[in-house]
Amino acid sequence: MCRNIRVLHHFEPPTTPEEIRAAALQYVRKVSGLTKPAKADGAEIARAVDAVARATARLLERLPERGAPRTREGERARAKARWTSREARIVSGAKRDTEKRASTATARRASTAESSSPARAARERPAR
Repeated sequence: MCRNIRVLHHFEPPTTPEEIRAAALQYVRKVSGLTKPAKADGAEIARAVDAVARATARLLERLPERGAPRTREGERARAKARWTSREARIVSGAKRDTEKRASTATARRASTAESSSPARAARERPAR
C-alpha cells in the first residue's frame, strides 16, 4: 500500500480535495491495517479520514512552495523511469540467479559423476 502514496504538494493544477481525501483514506487504511473495515468501525474510520484530510489540506496550504511546480504528467514520467530501472534490475537479477543455478547444477553433476566412478568405488570397497 505504501508505494501508492503520492506527493500532493506544489502541483500545477493544484491538488484536488478528492486527491487529498483518497490519500487520507489510504493512510487510515494503512495505519489501521483494515482495507475493508467492518460496519461497526465505519463511522470511526470515516471520522479519521476526515481528520487526516483536513490536516493534510491545512498542511498543503501552509507549506512554502519551493522550486518549479510538479505536474501529473511529469510525475508519471518519473515513475515510469523508476519502474524501467527497477525492472532492469529485476531481470538482471533473475538472469544472474538462473546462471548461478545452472553452474551449481553442473558442479553437482560433476561431483556426482566423480563419486560414482569405478576407481572411487574400488577405493571405497572394504578390504577382504
